[in-house]
Amino acid sequence: MLADMQLQLPDGAIAALVNARHGDPFGVLGMHAADGAVAVRALLPQASRVQVVDTSDGSVVADLELIEKSGLFGGPIPGRSAAFPYRLRVTLGTATADLEDPYRFGPILTDFDLYLFGEGTNLRLFEKFGAHPVTIDGVAGVTFVLWAPNAQRVSVVGDFNAWDGRRHVMRKRSSGVWEIFIPDVPLGSRYKYELIGPWGELLPLKADPFGFAAERPPATASIVALPGKTDWRDGKWLAERAAANRRDAPISIYEVHLGSWQRAEGNRYLTYAELGDKLIPYALELGFTHLELMPVSEHPFDGSWGYQPVGLFAPTSRFGTPADFARFVERAHEAGLGVLIDWVPGHFPTDAHGLGRFDGTALYEHSDPRQGFQPDWNTLIFNFGRNEVANFLLANALFWLETYHVDGLRVDAVASMLYLDYSRKEGEWIPNRYGGRENLEAIAFLRHVNTAAYGEVPGIMTVAEESTAFPGVSKPVEFGGLGFGYKWNMGWMHDSLLYMHEDPINRRYHQDELTFTFMYAFSENFVLPLSHDEVVHGKGSLLSRMPGDAWQQFANMRLYFGYLIANPGKKLLFMGGEFAQGREWNHDRSLDWHLLDDPQHRGVQRLVRDANAVYKALPALHELDNESSGFEWITSDHDDSVVAFARRARPGDNDLAVAVTNFTPVPRPGYRLGVPQTGTYTEVLNTDDSVYGGSGVSNSPLTAEHITAHGKPYSIVVHLPPLATVIFTRSA
Repeated sequence: MLADMQLQLPDGAIAALVNARHGDPFGVLGMHAADGAVAVRALLPQASRVQVVDTSDGSVVADLELIEKSGLFGGPIPGRSAAFPYRLRVTLGTATADLEDPYRFGPILTDFDLYLFGEGTNLRLFEKFGAHPVTIDGVAGVTFVLWAPNAQRVSVVGDFNAWDGRRHVMRKRSSGVWEIFIPDVPLGSRYKYELIGPWGELLPLKADPFGFAAERPPATASIVALPGKTDWRDGKWLAERAAANRRDAPISIYEVHLGSWQRAEGNRYLTYAELGDKLIPYALELGFTHLELMPVSEHPFDGSWGYQPVGLFAPTSRFGTPADFARFVERAHEAGLGVLIDWVPGHFPTDAHGLGRFDGTALYEHSDPRQGFQPDWNTLIFNFGRNEVANFLLANALFWLETYHVDGLRVDAVASMLYLDYSRKEGEWIPNRYGGRENLEAIAFLRHVNTAAYGEVPGIMTVAEESTAFPGVSKPVEFGGLGFGYKWNMGWMHDSLLYMHEDPINRRYHQDELTFTFMYAFSENFVLPLSHDEVVHGKGSLLSRMPGDAWQQFANMRLYFGYLIANPGKKLLFMGGEFAQGREWNHDRSLDWHLLDDPQHRGVQRLVRDANAVYKALPALHELDNESSGFEWITSDHDDSVVAFARRARPGDNDLAVAVTNFTPVPRPGYRLGVPQTGTYTEVLNTDDSVYGGSGVSNSPLTAEHITAHGKPYSIVVHLPPLATVIFTRSA
């Protein structure tokens, strides 16, 4: 009988199986019925005896013979003519246990799943790809699904099989998809994929591209986990969040790096739960409407701040489990805070366990380095023109929005995606099919993501970090745009910071640099960002970039935050700026919270809180943030370095506010300021208020006179404080 079993195997099949080189193990292993006979084969290294047990009655129906000394067993099932459910009774040394045979279970994906994946339209790949705890035919286990079209063989290795690539070789399907159901794999099991490349080479073990959890770096294994939550309690927030994300809403975003916002004793990271206890109420107290978290996807290198992710579907384990992260989002929603995450679809690192040359070929990336390598960050660029890659990323966007209820995606480095010659010299890039520099595949991809995100998940927002004048970034796709909800106004950030860095005595010569942004302020739905990029790489902190002595530096900071609130556009402030941290941000340590013992730092923090409150309370400061009808220019007074403008809401009460900024340390009493309407103008924010550490120059309510100034029919006489922004609201 042993000879008969060997003869039934294809040539070389035994050697291929025991050496984990067989490309179709399901064609050999498991139960096979043909011509009225049934046989079972199993590869179980180290086993000394293998029996077949009928699960219907628990009877042993066959003793399998050892075909090959490395652990290949096989034999017929006497008296059986059709396949039936069974288990394997395996003896290892002195121990015997009943095991489910993974090779007795059928395919996992449907042909339709594979078809959609091949055309790049399977929006919820994450429901099948990756590792999913399921029960099949009454047997609990985990399904594993992977895309690796050029691999000769793929195995799941992990805690449950002694990391032995011979034990669980996967079934290959069309589209280059591999799959297997492995019974009795518990939650929390570590695993990776072992691949043999197209030329027979054994590749480095790969983490799961769809892994829902990962080991704490520097360890790199994926972990079997359940993503998200099953008992969400944020239904009220989700039902109402569209109003909080709309263009006419007050949106003030607190950008946070979770690993360095605050640390515990011994410089330990705070957990997601501890961050929920501390960060959420802090942001709420300061009047922010949204948290923006720098990338939470798993990443191997702390110094990348998350912008070089490997586990795009896994919240980083640095702060806890996937369930812990889901609960953090839920707690933010319960408190009334939106949660945005930075999403990085443009590039990925070259770490051996990651996506690079995943199946031994340039699979996720372009093979030509002129298209597939990003020299700025030493990273690889996704091949957006490949359906399966675009589908992977599209599904990832929807995964965070749906599975973790995040309220929006801030898409990193969009400019690097849009342009083929981004950060490249002549001859270092390949033009598109029309000879141009635009990355047509990336443009199509971004449009697809935005269309799917807004179409599938009500009330969310997408935000582009895009630093060029690419047209229509926040214009709807149906009108030729990219479809983002908002775009960071990098020009405003750059120009205003350069201006603020000037000594006040020289600012009169740079006024046009400050006001140039108003030429395009309504060409997009802008967010005005004071982001992490402005406080790293030797730039120093915002405070350190302000000129003058200590008093002037703090006054400039307060002035600048007032000016930010007054300007048209949604707001974003990176952590630490709200209390004027003095040193440059360092991702390896906590913010300098002890500075709040100093009244000047505490005063800046109080100003940020009050400015956010004014921004939210006054429709004129937010309703028409992205509409030219919501802005009216008053003056750019070069001689005195004064800028003033009016902000309008839709017609109704409190529909007009006037902001005036004195960018010099010289008080200007009796300054006649033109205003567009008659009425009484009352201070609602003065960054020079003594409660913030200012000199206390203020204005009682002012009645507009029918005296023209700055081309306006009415005017008020204002006492302009030194280095200050003052915002007035009008009443009839």
